[in-house]
Amino acid sequence: MSARERALDAAVELLGTQGLRALTHVRVDAAAGLPRGSTSNHFRTRAALLAGVVEQIVDQEVGGADAEGALPPDPEAFAELVTAMVLALTGPFRVRTTARYVLFLEGTHDDDVRAPLLAGRARFRALAEAALARYGAPAPSVAATAVMAAAEGMIMHRLAVDPDAEVGEAVRLVVRAAVAG
Repeated sequence: MSARERALDAAVELLGTQGLRALTHVRVDAAAGLPRGSTSNHFRTRAALLAGVVEQIVDQEVGGADAEGALPPDPEAFAELVTAMVLALTGPFRVRTTARYVLFLEGTHDDDVRAPLLAGRARFRALAEAALARYGAPAPSVAATAVMAAAEGMIMHRLAVDPDAEVGEAVRLVVRAAVAG
């Protein structure tokens, strides 16, 4: 793994465990086990470091999520996929998800942070809308909004309130309602 990748992974870890104030070049170097000044060699400013972290998170979370041909065959399978995603993002990928939410809050007053996060989210939304259209939802755009809001709400609830909250039944309910119109 390159020094740049190690720095980005450490930056995500710092954001997800200690918040935005922990994101400094010196702390990233220390967390990544890099010589002092390494992170600033790759990211000259804090803004550049933030942009790198946003890119890293979007790449890790979105990856190949543009494959419309990989959509589940029916609404129940789609609900299971959404449930699995929520569980993964609040389980094994909890720190990265927390870092993403920290960045979304930072993005409320920094368009350079917000824009790439929203672009990544838009890719997921397009797939949700395509899936719901395929399943016969009368208003796929509205249905996608409902499903995404429910999933995002469940993620936030599991991160901030109850890490063991049940996910599947709520997601299935919203997907069924979205498809039924």
